[in-house]
Amino acid sequence: MPHVSSLEREPRCRFCEDRLTHTFVDLGVSPLANSYLSASDLNREERFFPLHVFVCDACLLVQLEEFENPENIFSDYAYFSSYSESWLRHARAFVEETAVRLRLGPDSLVLELASNDGYLLQYFVEKGIPVLGVEPARNVAEAAREKGIETITEFFGRRLAGRLIEEGRRPDLLVGNNVLAHVPALNDFVSGMARVLKPSGVISLEFPHLMRLIEENQFDTIYHEHFSYFSLLAAEKVFAAHGLRIFDVEELPTHGGSLRIFACHVADARATTGNVEDLRRSEIDSALHRAEGYEAFQQRVRHTKRRLLRFLIEAKEEGKSIAAYAAAAKGNTLLNYCGIRTDFVDYVVDRSPHKQGRYLPGSHIPILPPERLEETRPDYVLILAWNLKDEIMESMANVRSWGGKFVTPIPEVTVHA
Repeated sequence: MPHVSSLEREPRCRFCEDRLTHTFVDLGVSPLANSYLSASDLNREERFFPLHVFVCDACLLVQLEEFENPENIFSDYAYFSSYSESWLRHARAFVEETAVRLRLGPDSLVLELASNDGYLLQYFVEKGIPVLGVEPARNVAEAAREKGIETITEFFGRRLAGRLIEEGRRPDLLVGNNVLAHVPALNDFVSGMARVLKPSGVISLEFPHLMRLIEENQFDTIYHEHFSYFSLLAAEKVFAAHGLRIFDVEELPTHGGSLRIFACHVADARATTGNVEDLRRSEIDSALHRAEGYEAFQQRVRHTKRRLLRFLIEAKEEGKSIAAYAAAAKGNTLLNYCGIRTDFVDYVVDRSPHKQGRYLPGSHIPILPPERLEETRPDYVLILAWNLKDEIMESMANVRSWGGKFVTPIPEVTVHA
């Protein structure tokens, strides 16, 4: 079936198919957040797409329209999970805890969807637990294979689930970290998980928590690669529609505030923990059960934009130099929404060699190695990956040796002396 852009049809909810008429936030237009540019791209046409987010009046799923084919977004990807030390520690801790909780061993199978470069599965392998990764990005999947992790380079859905069943590869644990938001064909994806999961198996998914996004003004986590933004209330509806039940949930500090949900087949006898009801009640108290609860976000976003631009203008008028740290997707949303280019930010540094030597989409800010900070000694370092600010400020503490200061833009502009 040919891909049909949302420009060619009326926008409808990707879960319940209701018409989308209720705006959550409109961030203007932006290029794909991970479409980093080479020097030869800078004088070529660059495609921008609307970043207009809706909330479905029927099911309250917050979502973007699909403007670009997922194959064009994810088949060659610039994000490698293993370049964050804190994320690797997070992954290892999950493996240690879950292997014991679910009694996983050499006769078990762990299947990870969007397994990236093997950042998580490598720790199951160390324990002698069989694993299988599914990663559509060819370049990232190859990095996992180099670690000895079997990886299927495809998009997951009912069709791949059926093939795995035929091969006798039904998982005891199905993991998906920061993938659910990246899925435009949401029903096919969740249905595939329900289909492939063993009758006694468990699903563990992590995704940014919509309630935290709203409360902490994390609008920069909105970009085209993230098709949906989940509350527990919305996730429960989606999972229930495919015969799955969320029986436990944990609130995590990762990515500015995430949920880790555990789900099983509806027929599974596992008890639902009190965590689920407690969080469900918190979301209702925050009015996430009705469309009116989403209406104030746009004004808060505009306020933050004005505050950041005011800080940058004043700093430049005082003759201060500004660099940025982390060529993160969220940073590209922030920079493009606020109209920040090299007139404000001289360059951005990033640890990933896959990004160094390239340019940020839209803003065309050059991406350099972290050593560049020591060479130019900027007055301010704007941390675009603010969710990793503690890790970054610790690893780059020498910035303070020349009087440099760190700046975080979210939830409000803050200068860290």
